[in-house]
Amino acid sequence: MIKKLPEQLTDQIVLPVIAAPMFLVSSPEMVIESCKAGIIGSFPLLNARTTDILEGWMEQINGKLEKIRRENPEQRIAPWAVNLIVHRTNIRYEADLELIKKYRPPIVITSLGKPTTVIDIVHQYNGLVFSDVSSLVHARKAAESGADGLILVCDGAGGHAGTINPIAFTGAVKEFWDGITILSGCISNGQDILAAKALGADLAYMGTRFIATQESFASEEYQKMLIESSLEDLIYTDAFSGVNGNYLIPSIRKAGLDPSHLKKKDAVDFSKINQPKAKAWKDIWSAGQGVSTINRVVPVKELVKELKNEYDQALASLIPERSRPNLA
Repeated sequence: MIKKLPEQLTDQIVLPVIAAPMFLVSSPEMVIESCKAGIIGSFPLLNARTTDILEGWMEQINGKLEKIRRENPEQRIAPWAVNLIVHRTNIRYEADLELIKKYRPPIVITSLGKPTTVIDIVHQYNGLVFSDVSSLVHARKAAESGADGLILVCDGAGGHAGTINPIAFTGAVKEFWDGITILSGCISNGQDILAAKALGADLAYMGTRFIATQESFASEEYQKMLIESSLEDLIYTDAFSGVNGNYLIPSIRKAGLDPSHLKKKDAVDFSKINQPKAKAWKDIWSAGQGVSTINRVVPVKELVKELKNEYDQALASLIPERSRPNLA
């Protein structure tokens, strides 16, 4: 049985989608426009270079969304989310956690570590915690820690991707998990969103498609490369951060490196990833295997409308309208 999403989500979304947090790509404006359009918008806390900048972003997002809700009481405005790295190398962990306490984002997405402390804090204000997992071991640990949702990062996802097929991963996790399930990996259009729902996911996690939006922090060169690339232009490697991820081969060559002779990075070091000498993410760009479907840069509002139309058409082709369930 597909677990129903809590009312705090179903009452506010028009499409079961999270615009995934992308390092150096997701912007406050992307979050706001995603939520306005009716999908969950998110950003990595480390996209803000300092805690002062981060506080300004969180205040901006909270303030603008509250204003929109007041002025448009009938409009569905989705909740926003932040992504917190809980790995020991995140030197801003404590400071960013204090801002989570203060600004109370409705959803906190945790990555690379045990989320127990974060869960305790977020649950105090009735927020939800979703945890990134790429293996059954990590999924079980996150479930045991009390996470509200598991984000299954599957084969073909952008950024730090897993290696498990989404069909196999979803089925295996459902054997022990009845909480919120979010599916990540190659989800690029409305048909893909419906397929994720059919597999048993409550929400689809979409990143790469949102790189090519007007509100994205991605440079014009990055977006142009994304549009011109296909899945054959990707390489899966741990050479840049110590964790395997999918990267655009043209960006690696542009940085003066040979994709066939990459050396493994010894350890994840998020404390240095914003330094000028670091090449990953800043100069070497990530993308998921759904890259082939991206052909233009559009506003987030237009993209969500397109995804909703594709989703509705896919649903209509399978189920007569009179017997169609509410899958939002």
